[in-house]
Amino acid sequence: MRKYWENTPVSGGAVAARHVPESVSLGRVEIRPATVLAPMAGVTDTVFRRFIRNLGGCGLIMTEFTSADGVLRAKDKKAKRYLHFYEDEHPISAQLFGSNPQVMAEAARMVEGLGFDLVDLNLGCPAKKVVKCNGGSGLLRDLPHIGEIFKAVRSAVKIPFTVKFRAGWNDQEIVCVELARMAENSGLNGVALHARTREQGYSGQARWEWIAAVKQVVSIPVIGNGDIRSPQDAALMVEQTGCDAVMVGRTAASNPWIFRQITQYGATGRYEEPGESDRYQMIRTYFEMLIEEQMPGAAGKMKQFASWFTHGVPGGAALRKAIYEAKVEREILDRVVDFFESPAHVHVNS
Repeated sequence: MRKYWENTPVSGGAVAARHVPESVSLGRVEIRPATVLAPMAGVTDTVFRRFIRNLGGCGLIMTEFTSADGVLRAKDKKAKRYLHFYEDEHPISAQLFGSNPQVMAEAARMVEGLGFDLVDLNLGCPAKKVVKCNGGSGLLRDLPHIGEIFKAVRSAVKIPFTVKFRAGWNDQEIVCVELARMAENSGLNGVALHARTREQGYSGQARWEWIAAVKQVVSIPVIGNGDIRSPQDAALMVEQTGCDAVMVGRTAASNPWIFRQITQYGATGRYEEPGESDRYQMIRTYFEMLIEEQMPGAAGKMKQFASWFTHGVPGGAALRKAIYEAKVEREILDRVVDFFESPAHVHVNS
């Protein structure tokens, strides 16, 4: 299947007959619109999630993937930080990883008790340290064990239970169709497929035909993930696979307007591109939120996001250099303000 970005763009015209659905129901939770912010380690903390939610267009947000073992350890501050959220983040799903069915079940109970709307099982993370512990995509080679986890978690909680997984370990071990059937038979309320293998990591192309294959064999909602770089891609994924919702990951970090653009594109066939003033307000807002939240490592996170947020800004290389050389959070924010509000910059872009 060919993505929009592989073809010559069609100026001003729609490239897909279908668009992302207005809503999808995962159990008793309605997701409106049918768009999901993918869980991303080091990215989807409470600040980024609220930042995305405030920009509009995102139906469901998810936590960073969190160790079930860590959730059960009272002293695990990292797990507590990952599972911290505010009331304006609903609906929100907590994503857990682990390999022990009983531990997963107890962690899911705790997540439900904390007030999360959904709980999700991570079977997609390709990181070696996670796979080595038989977590994430490491479990894709043991479907019977996955079945035990499904059964334990499903019986432990009343909130909707979903799973995010990859197509398989490698091209010779594709298990997504069988795994999706297992999920439905185990009472899960939806599945999300990142249409790459564990061996691929984040390289190469997502194989959307695997999403279509999963959609054909289950009646529960199917969320498609992989290679959505534009609103047109989101519409094409729905058109080509029949999926019920789309999940956006890395693109959301570089273009946080993507969800709002998907909504605009579905309604009109067009969408707004952010101008420089929009980028300035976006960077400033996100950095101010990080400072206000007193996030651990906020300065490092500001520098990390600067590499994404400032591309497309005239003179962005100079701004990134100034940010990277700054030592503390307030200094970083001051350099952003100085850059955009300097008379020379305003004159050049007026």
